[in-house]
Amino acid sequence: MAKKKGERRDDPVIENRKARHDYHIGETLECGIKLLGTEVKSVRDGQMSLGEGWVRGELEPPSLTLMQVHIGEYLPAGRAQHPSTRQRVLLAKRREIRKITEEANAKGGTIVPLKVYFVRGVAKLLVGVGVGKNKVDKRQDLAKRTHQREIDRATSRRRL
Repeated sequence: MAKKKGERRDDPVIENRKARHDYHIGETLECGIKLLGTEVKSVRDGQMSLGEGWVRGELEPPSLTLMQVHIGEYLPAGRAQHPSTRQRVLLAKRREIRKITEEANAKGGTIVPLKVYFVRGVAKLLVGVGVGKNKVDKRQDLAKRTHQREIDRATSRRRL
C-alpha cells in the first residue's frame, strides 16, 4: 500500500515499558504535546526517555503538564538547544483533562506517560492513570507471563 501524503513510516514509537511493570494502568488518554522545533527533531530521532516522567493535572484551570521527561539535544542545531527536562504542556479537551485528573485523585494514583508516537506528523502522548503495584503483584505478573510463554512454546512445537 502506498503511503499517504504527510505520513512517515520510520517515525519511532517510544514506550514506557517500566510503567506497566510498576503500575496498574486504568483510564488512558491520547493528547498532543507542545514541543519546540529541536525537540520534535530529537523525538523523531528516538532520543527521548519516558521512564522517569509523570504528568501533573490541575482542575482549575484544567491543564496537564508533562514533568521530568528527558529529550536529548539535537546536535545539528548548534548552540540553539532546548532544555532537556523542561516542563511541557499537554493538549487535550477540558472535559478529558477533568475526567482523568479526577480519576487519578479519587484512586490515589498518578498520571503516567505510556507512549509517544506521531499521527500525521503531530506528536501524540498516551497517558494513563496508574495505581502502584506492590512486590507481590509484580511477582504474580512475572509468573503469569512466564507460564503463558511456556504454554505458547509447547503449542507451537505441537503444530510442527
